[in-house]
Amino acid sequence: MRLGLFMMPLHPPERPMHETLAEDTEKSLLADRLGFDELWVGEHFSASSEPIPSPLMFMAALAPRTKRLTFATGVINLPNHHPAIVAAEVAQFDHMTGGRFILGIGPGGLASDFELFACTDPIARGKRMVEAIDIIQRIWAQGRPPYDIAGPTWSARIVEAVMPEFGVGTMPVPFQRPHPPIAITARSVDSFGVKMAAQRGWGVVSANFVTTRVVAGHWNTLQKALAENGKQASGADWRVARNLCIAATEEEARARVFDAAGSNRYYFHYLSTLARRAGQLATLKPSAETPDEAVTLEQIIADCVIWGSPQTVLEKLVAFREQVGPFGHLLMAGLDWSGPNAAWEQETMRRLAEEVMPRFRQHVAATEGKQRAAE
Repeated sequence: MRLGLFMMPLHPPERPMHETLAEDTEKSLLADRLGFDELWVGEHFSASSEPIPSPLMFMAALAPRTKRLTFATGVINLPNHHPAIVAAEVAQFDHMTGGRFILGIGPGGLASDFELFACTDPIARGKRMVEAIDIIQRIWAQGRPPYDIAGPTWSARIVEAVMPEFGVGTMPVPFQRPHPPIAITARSVDSFGVKMAAQRGWGVVSANFVTTRVVAGHWNTLQKALAENGKQASGADWRVARNLCIAATEEEARARVFDAAGSNRYYFHYLSTLARRAGQLATLKPSAETPDEAVTLEQIIADCVIWGSPQTVLEKLVAFREQVGPFGHLLMAGLDWSGPNAAWEQETMRRLAEEVMPRFRQHVAATEGKQRAAE
């Protein structure tokens, strides 16, 4: 059971970019010091509330300052990029980190980015994502020119301008061979991304801004898709992101989660408002039959945030994993540090890493040991 930090990141839109970048850097370094295993950073071009256009650039600055973190894009939205650029930049980053890298990909989730890159149709975005990763993997697999790879949207062609004796025309390949691990995000119950991951041997990242029933649906979809592809289901490469708040007592943690100044409240107010306006509230509903007007912010927070004392959070994580399926990685969602939230989240990170995760890992290991013995 590995522990990671998942940062979209998400901040109040009026905060200066340099300030939030410094804060996210501080949080990432704290995660490394506390023994977190992974850092996932999102990509958004057109929202001052989600202000990192280049997760690779952000994480490259962290690489020489960290000791144990594996870096991951959470995610590179492939429809917004020429695949040759992604192939080259990812290869460079993989070398810069000595292979401490996971390539997280997705079709995108921000409406203003869809408009910016003129790809507002969800089916078209899904097709572009598949086309892009196919071209990227072909570039890496080929290794040397000439390249003549074409798809419906993009091409990667270097045929004439090749000088082998000087390496001209040669695309970089990753440090990890044949390529870094690939993971794809999942949001809907019957996720296309989960099915694709099962077919191609990728990891799955279940979003934190979905209800428990949706996360359970990801495991059901993954099991079925793996069986259809002749593979045995395993949660080893399944990552589940969740918002957490840990304090000395249950009452104190609950007060922080629902506090009007709390980042968890802002987080889900922001996301649920965007989802409601886009007609995409389904994944935040406790039941698929719940009408939109009956979905409240308090209800969303209650289902999407795990809070309490260290003991209570441990018990909730055990129950959550039994309910949704045997995920092998827990990703804590990173929040904004305005006002009291810096102290609150730092306490959560410390208590999660030092008090909860050692016991959670012991429970998972004992449970899986009993299952293997029974088999």
